[in-house]
Amino acid sequence: MGIEELLERVRRGYDRIGPREAAAAATEAGALLVDIRYAALRDRDGLIPGALVVERNELEWRLDPQGSHRAPEAVGHDLQIVVICNEGYASSLAVASLRQLGLHRATDLVGGFQAWRAAGLPVTSV
Repeated sequence: MGIEELLERVRRGYDRIGPREAAAAATEAGALLVDIRYAALRDRDGLIPGALVVERNELEWRLDPQGSHRAPEAVGHDLQIVVICNEGYASSLAVASLRQLGLHRATDLVGGFQAWRAAGLPVTSV
């Protein structure tokens, strides 16, 4: 199996959302936006206001509601989480991992940060 097949298989298990839907989920429904891009991309392109920044290699530890290293925002398994990478690929694999932890409302942003920015949604400088 190659990466394209893996992505297709993973994405069949949940509904991905677009930039405007992600913004609405955060502002209207309390969804947690989680930016997993590495520092150089955040420095270059900026941040989504209100998004929790968690490096990909720390994601499961920071979002596990039962974990000793959890972020304060990781309040329960029912929390809606929208994972955001640069272009919407790594985030899909991250969602698969979060769902294995029981975070059944985890999803990701189609097109990632670049789609968010292209949609004209808020971005702040680092």
